[in-house]
Amino acid sequence: MHAKVNHAKVEFDAIPGNLGFARVAAASFAAGLGFTVEDLEDIKLAVSEAVSNCIIHAYPGPGEARPTVLMVMEARESEFVVSIEDKGIGIADVAMARKPGVTTDSERLGMGFTLMEALADQVDVKSELGVGTRVEMIFSPERGG
Repeated sequence: MHAKVNHAKVEFDAIPGNLGFARVAAASFAAGLGFTVEDLEDIKLAVSEAVSNCIIHAYPGPGEARPTVLMVMEARESEFVVSIEDKGIGIADVAMARKPGVTTDSERLGMGFTLMEALADQVDVKSELGVGTRVEMIFSPERGG
């Protein structure tokens, strides 16, 4: 386990208008860690996919509480770790959800997890029905693109 050098935690409403905020926050936090501009674009896209999943799939219907997304970022000695967490409906079958083309929304392509896995060095998904989902992604500046 690598030593934590810096961290930030931000919670925001699960609305499409906050996608840009999440992308820029993650890229800004990772910017000083030796990533190339291309790497930072990859981080922004992966974060956007994870946050989009929260907005689109975690909170499908109107609820009493305002839905939120929690984003936790850590700068470690040799990597950037970002986790995106919701308190939504959860994923019944994580392994199935991670397959290309699988989606619960017929208007979507079902490529979110596939993109995250292509862009990050490591993706870990934990989900519990009725409790929520947490996606953790690890990026290393040394990966060479």
